[in-house]
Amino acid sequence: MTETRETARQEIPEPLRRDVRLLGEMLGRVIADYGGESLLRDVEQLRSLVIRARDDDRYERDAEKLIASWRLDRAEKVSRAFACYFHLANLAEEHHRARVIRERDRGPEPMAESLAATIGELRAKLSPKRLDGLIETLEIHPVFTAHPTEARRRAVVTAIRRVGDQLERLDDPRISDSEKSDAERRLIEEVDALWRTAQVRALSVTPLDEVRSFMAVFDETLFRIVPELLRAMDGALRAAGSPKGAPLAAPFLRFGSWIGGDRDGNPAVTARVTAAAMDVHAEHVLLALEAAATRIGRSLTVDADSTPPSPALRRLLSAARDSDPKRFTALATRSADEPHRVCVLHIANRIQATRTGDGKLAYRSPQDLARDLKTAQESLAAAGAGRLAFGELQNLLWQVDTFGFHLAELEIRQHSTVHEGALTELRAGGRRSELTREVLDTMRVVASLQERFGEDSCRRYVVSFTRGARDVAAVYELARATSMGKIPVLDVIPLFETLDDLAHATQVMDDVLRLEPVRRRLVANDRQVEVMLGYSDSAKEAGPLSATLALHDAQAALTTWARKNRVRLTLFHGRGGALGRGGGPANRAVRAQAPGSLAGRFKVTEQGEVIFARYGNRAIARRHLEQVTSAVLEASAPRGSARDPARDFRALAAMIDRPARDAYRALVDAPGFEKWFLDVSPIEELGRLRIASRPSRRSGGRRLEDLRAIPWVFAWSQMRLNLPGWYGMGSGLSAGPLDDLRRAYAEWPLFNAMLDNAEMSLAKTDRRIAERYLALGERSDLTAKVLGEYDLTKEWVLAVTGHRRLLEDRRVLSWAIELRNPYVDALSHLQLRALRAMRNSRTSRADLARAERVFQLTVNGIAAGLQNTG
Repeated sequence: MTETRETARQEIPEPLRRDVRLLGEMLGRVIADYGGESLLRDVEQLRSLVIRARDDDRYERDAEKLIASWRLDRAEKVSRAFACYFHLANLAEEHHRARVIRERDRGPEPMAESLAATIGELRAKLSPKRLDGLIETLEIHPVFTAHPTEARRRAVVTAIRRVGDQLERLDDPRISDSEKSDAERRLIEEVDALWRTAQVRALSVTPLDEVRSFMAVFDETLFRIVPELLRAMDGALRAAGSPKGAPLAAPFLRFGSWIGGDRDGNPAVTARVTAAAMDVHAEHVLLALEAAATRIGRSLTVDADSTPPSPALRRLLSAARDSDPKRFTALATRSADEPHRVCVLHIANRIQATRTGDGKLAYRSPQDLARDLKTAQESLAAAGAGRLAFGELQNLLWQVDTFGFHLAELEIRQHSTVHEGALTELRAGGRRSELTREVLDTMRVVASLQERFGEDSCRRYVVSFTRGARDVAAVYELARATSMGKIPVLDVIPLFETLDDLAHATQVMDDVLRLEPVRRRLVANDRQVEVMLGYSDSAKEAGPLSATLALHDAQAALTTWARKNRVRLTLFHGRGGALGRGGGPANRAVRAQAPGSLAGRFKVTEQGEVIFARYGNRAIARRHLEQVTSAVLEASAPRGSARDPARDFRALAAMIDRPARDAYRALVDAPGFEKWFLDVSPIEELGRLRIASRPSRRSGGRRLEDLRAIPWVFAWSQMRLNLPGWYGMGSGLSAGPLDDLRRAYAEWPLFNAMLDNAEMSLAKTDRRIAERYLALGERSDLTAKVLGEYDLTKEWVLAVTGHRRLLEDRRVLSWAIELRNPYVDALSHLQLRALRAMRNSRTSRADLARAERVFQLTVNGIAAGLQNTG
């Protein structure tokens, strides 16, 4: 084992090893300062034992004895130490990824999967007309959702970011010795602050807390990277040596959010919360636009002699003087003979008035703001100042076009049965229940938001568990039933989640197209239709292999259906962060879609911890969106007579589908499975944690079908089994000819991505630790079934991929997991200690409170160590 760990260390890039070592040493000093050398000694003793336990079971028993010997308050401090270590190790890895991205972007050739590289490749394949048509239809549409298992507090995320700022300073090659000394001082200061920041929430999370967490991503990342990506697209579209001028790139990024709008099974999300969520959106985007306009205005010091204003700009300034003489005079006095500066600073004042509600100066719409900015831009261009016209001012115009005054479209989601119950009450004409009143209040809020921010701010309404066209019709009928005010404009989006619903999706959509409200929307929106596919619940119902195949078949069928009905279809992919819920690298997922299903448009959910992993760092966020955009362009490019690989492997898919599904259902339908799952997993304890506003179950029931897919996956992850990401695959693969399976892995992108994701799930599974959890259930038959399928799946995944060990072709990742595993083992043993105390009726109230703190710390630490929750 020592040799294996040393090999793993050597495989890790030296700069990353250096950063992890530095942060680990600083954490050790902080722990010793806080709890004395004895605390650090306990941490180091446990660390040494779990590393040795990888080779010898005796050391694992010693680790368990050591943990059992500690009081729970000591176990709490040790748990905090390992959790903090993983937060710092993850930060170091994120920092290194950003470093590598910057280094690769310095070469003479464009980076692979960049917009420059992709546009260059497409230009060689497509005619200019076809390329222009593809760019014109391009739309990348991430939708951010709250996560019931996002384990970190916002304060912890902020503390980690401050550590990262100092790590960034130390990485600057221009740093002087005195600056380096100061950065090191600040670094350990921030590590100390992270250690002392409460990892466990004292209060339950509210939906508006979740909205504000998302705003941190907007403020620090999204607002800044949008113009960067559009600059990259603009540069890629311009031929080498072409003159600079008006941009060729139009905004292709659109952002949505379910945070504060998704009320499916979450009574905390009310109409009032939805309205407040949009207020938070507007506050942040208007502050950002105001700050950008002020910064640009102050820098526009060009005078009227060198850059004379256009007649349109003079008229705008004259109107500004008339509307607010006092403020305009102050601006004009400070910036005498600088009309462009006065104009843009006046625009900044009007954005501020829009934010504060000053009706006299406020803009009525983003279009009015854009019109004023274009007036300034065109004036600069006419005066020969093209660089100023199409530089920072263009960036601001792109930001206005992308974010408007609402930042991200707030989408509403509710379960179909809620609408059914509300309609039943309305038609009966009796007393309306609280839930029905809430549905109608939501419709009124949607209408109000559209009145304030425009229709695009909140017009999509997702119906969970859509079974037929009646579920879509119900929403339109409820919208008409609002007794006061304007009826909201809605695009109702059916969400197909179960295998049966996926199989019948086109039949349902045939009926949906016959609905009169839908027909009116098709006329108004140029025959655009949106359908959402649920990855989470389909995988929970049938297992990963069968769900993957069913989703692909549904995409292909809907694509054919859309072509036949001459509608512009957007498939909305409800993918989770975890591999058991459709997660994995988004660019690979794009390439695995059914041919023709994208057509330049890709809409996908971004959930919980994935939001911070993909968008917490600007360089990583830009790279992620650039890779996704490149993949969508490639997948949407006309391919002539290219065949869908799924057709070639249809017989193989049928051969492996049924055995995989049968194996999965045999487990979850086994007598006593639900009770056994409650015993072996921490699902009930997770449900009591204050880590999200959304309950872990759709109803108060304890049945498996009541449990949401996200906590289902999270619980298996905490047990170190990751079962939803691989279970049933061994039974399925073993039913197919190995040669055919290997050919499918080589030639079929969907099959390749599915097996690679399963391989990742298996690599993050630890059979030895998992057995400790499974033993809590005292069902040797179910334990044997799970472990047998694990062994079979691992055997066949390796056989099909041709790998000798898991993740053999991703060396750095596989060795990083190898190095992390013992530290995660320590947290797993600590969690098991906490679970036993929490489930023991003789545990005192004081010890129960301590055990709960240990449990939550280990939940945070294991999630950070495995780098996934649900």
